[in-house]
Amino acid sequence: MSAFPHYCEVSDLVPAADTLRAIRHHIHQHPELAYQEIETAALVARLLGEWGFSVTTGVGGTGVVGTLSVGVGRRSIGLRADMDALPITEATGLPYASRNPGKMHACGHDGHTAMLLGAAQYLARTRNFSGTLQLYFQPAEESGFNSGAQAMIKDGLFERFPCDAVFAVHNHPGVAPGVMLFREGVFMSAGDKVYIDIKGVGGHGARPHQAVDPVVVAASIVMALQTIVSRNLDPASPAVITVGVLKAGTATNVIPDTARLELGVRTFDAAIRKQVRQRIIDLVYAQAQSYGATAEIDYVEGYPMVVNSPAETDFATKVAQELLGEGQVVPRTDLIMGSEDFAYMLQQRPGCMLRIGNGEGEDGCMVHNPGYDFNDHNLPIGAAFWSRLVERFLDSPTGAV
Repeated sequence: MSAFPHYCEVSDLVPAADTLRAIRHHIHQHPELAYQEIETAALVARLLGEWGFSVTTGVGGTGVVGTLSVGVGRRSIGLRADMDALPITEATGLPYASRNPGKMHACGHDGHTAMLLGAAQYLARTRNFSGTLQLYFQPAEESGFNSGAQAMIKDGLFERFPCDAVFAVHNHPGVAPGVMLFREGVFMSAGDKVYIDIKGVGGHGARPHQAVDPVVVAASIVMALQTIVSRNLDPASPAVITVGVLKAGTATNVIPDTARLELGVRTFDAAIRKQVRQRIIDLVYAQAQSYGATAEIDYVEGYPMVVNSPAETDFATKVAQELLGEGQVVPRTDLIMGSEDFAYMLQQRPGCMLRIGNGEGEDGCMVHNPGYDFNDHNLPIGAAFWSRLVERFLDSPTGAV
């Protein structure tokens, strides 16, 4: 029988909802970009200190770690929240909209931080566990490479603040608020970026035979890229290649010297990732050569795949089912093409990233959109889930439900 008679319920966090909302709205009003989270980190550090955590700042740049040990338990658990915003101009018209021009919490990191702070306050007050709780408030998740997770790990995160397992949550537009989504194994894609510079021969638009038109080369490459997924990969192996940028020329009667393409690449398998990379490189060089042009490629490998370990995912899923009921939990959700630097933490420790619904229809605006806002309905739910997860994990010698 458990030594702890009561595990956290959502009703235990409802009284804190107004406080969590105020914290979230304050963070939302003062968004800070990657590695610039000075004010956000200071707020997090101050609150954790007031609640009795041992606080370490400057981890991986602007990261904050809060540590709380209770009882004689020797196990430890790590929970991570991201703090950075995006370079987007907010268009929500909300009373707590961004006050920092050109910066916006358009991915819900303000909500992720507030939920974890809610759990921190509750667990510091109730101390209904035996062991060590590590809270990782991470910078720079949105950077795409050289991310905050990498920086914190390089700064000795898991050696200085060890944990037996690590967990994180991200909101999920398109699903009803409070519904939790899980998936064992590969969950989110690897995300790479490709920068292609095409060198042709510029000239007068009336004399195209005297030029090598890089715009035509770029167009040919764009079309050829579409065949990689459809004709080179097994149809059962999902991947996405997106040409997000095509730049060339400044006048209608001038054939430019150069053109530039910028690509986003998403894959769910290491072998497929390698295959797609090689096919893009081979195809770009071949297409350029066929037109008498040249190409330079800068292929930047970004975040790896998010791979949730089986035992920890099963454990977190069961905790969510206990807390919310099975109808509010999706134990085997679909693969997600988005990428997440929490993947680096999962390479170091077993654990699980889960998703929480942020709203459907008009209330489910996609992230990275000027009209997006985190759903405050999730604040007590997310805080209660983190609290119960900690209590359950640090109650059992094996962390089993």
